[in-house]
Amino acid sequence: MSDLSAGMLLVATPALLDPNFSDTVVLLLDVDENGALGVVLNRPSPVPVAEVLEGWGGVVGEPEVLFRGGPVSTEGALAVGMLRTPDDAPVGFREVAGRLGLVDLDTPVELVDGSLVGMRIFAGYAGWGVGQLQAEVDEGSWYVVPALAPDVFRADPTDLWREVLRRQPGELAWHSTRPHDPNLN
Repeated sequence: MSDLSAGMLLVATPALLDPNFSDTVVLLLDVDENGALGVVLNRPSPVPVAEVLEGWGGVVGEPEVLFRGGPVSTEGALAVGMLRTPDDAPVGFREVAGRLGLVDLDTPVELVDGSLVGMRIFAGYAGWGVGQLQAEVDEGSWYVVPALAPDVFRADPTDLWREVLRRQPGELAWHSTRPHDPNLN
């Protein structure tokens, strides 16, 4: 499967040697004729959201820390949220896929709080130029699979890579059991 579209997951394969993306799961937020943009879901930082973005600490889910979204623009932040109901979109919410969307962090917190069932804030993002991501998929660097809402907001993302692969159909699920160092086989 290589349906590169917003709301899909990129799961790093063993062939992907870039340390920025080794064993990562990336949520695609935007894919168009100009390239693609996503955030790494399984790299929490030790930095509490409340220390960096006053007021947002009480809105994000556990753990209440910034996540390392990727190597691009690490001084900036992107917020991904899940609407409580499809008709409950607050000011500053832009749909990505279904109830999942981007939350504008310039929006007053009180206009957003209560309308989301989950929110996570990412420092930086992953970005690809025109054709770059498709070339990486074609060379075997990424598995492209459907996302589930719990993937984005899980309290402990440590085993996200394995769990996403484990639920895939056919032989792709087998990859979830590979050792971190394949040379140990």
